[in-house]
Amino acid sequence: MTDLLSDDERKTLIAPLQQTGWDYDREGRAISKTFVFADFVAAFDWMTRVARIAEDANHHPEWTNVYKTVTVTLTTHDAKRLTHKDIALAQDMDKAAQV
Repeated sequence: MTDLLSDDERKTLIAPLQQTGWDYDREGRAISKTFVFADFVAAFDWMTRVARIAEDANHHPEWTNVYKTVTVTLTTHDAKRLTHKDIALAQDMDKAAQV
């Protein structure tokens, strides 16, 4: 199982994500964000890039796609809480959206 985030790590690592639009479940179980792209193709291209990143990290998001909108929830299911894997994938998703 992946190590859980400590209280200090949560405060330090979640704050920058909140500035980019991520919402934080105060119970420490998940973070979520809605990404909106120019059109369906742009959204799907982003999902394809992120799918490769997620597969390499063996950490897969919960997400839905409707036209140009992708809603993402990240949590580490075996830990039932946020871990470093979630933070890293959220950061990678934000970077991929800026391409």
